[in-house]
Amino acid sequence: MKGLKGKVVVVTGGGGGIGAATCQRFAEEGARLVVSDINAKAAGAVVDAIKAAGGDAVAMTADLIDYAATGKAVAEIEASFGPIDILVNNAGWDIFTPFLKSEPDFWSKLIDINLRSVLNITKPVLASMVARGHQGRIVSIGSDAARVGSSGEAVYAACKAGIIAFSKTLAREHARNGITFNVVCPGVTETAMLESFMEAAGDKEKLRSAFTKAVPLGRMGRPDDLPGAILFFASDDAAFITGQVISVSGGLTMHG
Repeated sequence: MKGLKGKVVVVTGGGGGIGAATCQRFAEEGARLVVSDINAKAAGAVVDAIKAAGGDAVAMTADLIDYAATGKAVAEIEASFGPIDILVNNAGWDIFTPFLKSEPDFWSKLIDINLRSVLNITKPVLASMVARGHQGRIVSIGSDAARVGSSGEAVYAACKAGIIAFSKTLAREHARNGITFNVVCPGVTETAMLESFMEAAGDKEKLRSAFTKAVPLGRMGRPDDLPGAILFFASDDAAFITGQVISVSGGLTMHG
């Protein structure tokens, strides 16, 4: 895709699943990766794989829930690795819990990981882009739970809906800067988080079968299904696209 070679790209939650697949795909396009993950071992493994293939990558292990630590980490990365051109807000977490069986501490954890972390890293990255007049790209990973709802994911869905609204608002606020904001919404995708979600819901294999049958294309998504849409929004091919949301769901959700 156009305009990705040599760009400095931060991918949060880059140590596994969709994040790792996205890091590897950016590296294949010649981008320079900052693999952000609270799990240092996982981030390091992705960095090592990229370097082994001839790419350029470093790890960033700041806790994105900590605003001060996140800002410090962004400043250090920009000083040592280069100004950030592209941010992919991918980090997230969830577990199946009907709303009436959940408690405020659980809500706070979901909000911190899925929404506050996005605010915490977007602000310093965006401020840097604006200060240097850079027409950057910020792509956030939402969820089709935010678009159509999902049983057992009330607060998670609310957070992801917040990311969509946040991205659309920033797309308006910073259109004059040439900075674009778009959202990719995965459907049911085979990741470690989905496995945990199904375990908590009970009868995992029955749920897996139900998910598979519900998808028109006949299978659940895989991490490798997402990077194409993410890289498109990050590329110069999408320079005139902002404030948009696309589902990658095998047709499970269809929006006109």
